Amino acid sequence: MSWAALTSGGKDSILSVQKAIDSGKDVRYLVTARPENRDSYMFHSANLDAVAAIAKVAGMKYVEIPTPGRKEEELADLEAGLAALDVEGVIAGAVASRYQADRVKAITDRLGVELFTPLWHMDTEVLIREVADRMEAIIIVTAAEGLDQDFLGARFDEALIRKLRQVAAVHRINLAGEGGEYETLTLNAPFYSRPITYATCEIRSSPGRHEMVLGGFA
Repeated sequence: MSWAALTSGGKDSILSVQKAIDSGKDVRYLVTARPENRDSYMFHSANLDAVAAIAKVAGMKYVEIPTPGRKEEELADLEAGLAALDVEGVIAGAVASRYQADRVKAITDRLGVELFTPLWHMDTEVLIREVADRMEAIIIVTAAEGLDQDFLGARFDEALIRKLRQVAAVHRINLAGEGGEYETLTLNAPFYSRPITYATCEIRSSPGRHEMVLGGFA
């Protein structure tokens, strides 16, 4: 039986897919919930068009679940979308968010399928170092004190990890961005046949938030 992976294209969900594949799981679907509400409690909204491109280079099927993104109601939208798939289990990139993990687990329990969360309670520095070692991931949103516009587009490597540690020491951010301090996009991973690309980039800034809005994914 196949598996479905919940993903926004960010580092955590893509690393979880990679770990699922490493463990022998047949990951057939990349599932993205697209919220109308940018402040959704459950789902990211930045650069979600990238996931269809990721699915293509990974040889997987892309499944998009539209949702207004209203608290709790968005979970029913996710459940309905997953219920339509004939899968053995669901993969999620939860690291420390009990809110998200508990709700996805409740959905998989009701659907009678397994839940695989290989990053759960993983040490955050170990996590981002594995991202740096195995994938090409960049920061596309910053939304915390100490993370300014200059972090946009930064690739996870030793230099970025050092900078994040310095910011964390002063501002007490979560190194993995679990508190929403930043969001990421994974341009390449071992299970991609090639890196995904983008043709356009626009920087949008508002008080406390900076975002790379990318387009033309291929």
